[in-house]
Amino acid sequence: MEIRPVTSRADLRRFVELPYHHYRNDPVWVPPLRSEQRAQFDPRRNPMLDHCEVALFLLLDHGRPVGRVSAFVDRLAVEAWGAPIGLFGSYECPLDAEASRLLLETARTWLRERGMTRMRGPWSFASQEWGLVVEGFTPPPVIMAPYNPPYYNDQMVAFGLQKAKDLLVYYADTAEGYRIPQRYLDLTDRIQQRYGVRVRAVDMKRLEEEVAAIVEVSNRSIGPNWGFYPVTEAEGRALARDLKAIINPRAVLIAEGPDGKPVGFALSIPDVNLLLRGLNGRLFPFGWLKLLFGLPHLRQYRMWALGVIPEYQGKAVDALLYRATHDALYPGGVRLEVNYVLEDNVRMNNALQRLGVKPLRRYRVYEMEI
Repeated sequence: MEIRPVTSRADLRRFVELPYHHYRNDPVWVPPLRSEQRAQFDPRRNPMLDHCEVALFLLLDHGRPVGRVSAFVDRLAVEAWGAPIGLFGSYECPLDAEASRLLLETARTWLRERGMTRMRGPWSFASQEWGLVVEGFTPPPVIMAPYNPPYYNDQMVAFGLQKAKDLLVYYADTAEGYRIPQRYLDLTDRIQQRYGVRVRAVDMKRLEEEVAAIVEVSNRSIGPNWGFYPVTEAEGRALARDLKAIINPRAVLIAEGPDGKPVGFALSIPDVNLLLRGLNGRLFPFGWLKLLFGLPHLRQYRMWALGVIPEYQGKAVDALLYRATHDALYPGGVRLEVNYVLEDNVRMNNALQRLGVKPLRRYRVYEMEI
C-alpha cells in the first residue's frame, strides 16, 4: 500500500468516486449526488476553500484506490479558536489497521509541517458536517449528515485520537404519535405577548437579503459554541444557491423583535436522501424526474440550524421557533430530525427533552496533540 497526493483532475475524480465503491454493498449509506461532492473541492463552487490550505491524499493498494483522507488548515478557524488546530476529513478506509495508520499519519505529518499543534476531525468542507457516527447507525443518514462503518471509531482510537466532543441527534415523528406538548403552546403564546417577537417564513423574492440576515444572526448566536467559527457572506450565498431548489419556504423561519429586526432563525431542510436512493449519485438520465416529482411530497425533514442572538437567549425564543416549525410542517404529518446538538449545550438539550423528542444518533469529533 502507498499514499499518493491528489495532484491532477484524474486523481481528484478517483478521490470523489472512492466512497461509491467503498459503500457499494452497504444497505444504509445513501449515495450523495456526485456533482455536489465534486463541488466541495472546487474553489469556484465552495467559498470555504478561500480561507483554507488543503491537501488530499489517496491510499492505493497495488495501484487501486482503497482509502482517502484530507488535511487542511482553515485560517478563520485558527483565528476564531485562538489555537493552531489543524483539521482532517473525507476519511474512508478499509477494515485494515495499517491502511488506517497510513492515512492518519499522512494527515498528521502534513498538519505538523504547517505549524499545527493539534489535529481535529473528521471535519468536512461542507458546513456542519462533522464527526463519525458512534451510536445509531440506522436509520439511514439524512441530507448533509455523515455516515460511516462502526469500525472507524476503533481506527481513530488505535491511532491515539481521543474524543473531543459528541454531537447529539433527536427526532420527532407524528406517525409514532408525536404532538407538541400543550405547555409549549401556552408558553409560546405568552412569549409573543411579553417580548413582542413574531416568527415569519423566509421571503423567497428577497432570498439573498434574507440569507445575509440569517448569517448575521447565526454568527452572533452560535459563535461562542464549541467548534463554530464565523460563516462568511460568500458561504451564506453559496448555501442559499445550493438549497434554493429544494427548500420549503415555510420551514425556513426568521424571528423578529418589536423593531422588526431579526433576533433568531430556524432552518429545516427536506430530506432529499429519501429520493436519492437508487440513483447512485447521478441525476441523469431519470434521477431529476424522481426529484422533481418527489420533492413536493417529502414529509421527512432535518432541522439543520437554529440560533437566537444573545440579547434574546433565555427568553424562550427557541421554543417559539420550534412551535412555528411544528405549525408549518406537522399538519400533514412529518418526521423531523434535529441534527445536531452539542452534548454540553444544556439549555438546548433540556428544551428538546421537554418537547418530548427522542434520542436517535450520536456523532463524535476526535482530537490529538501532534
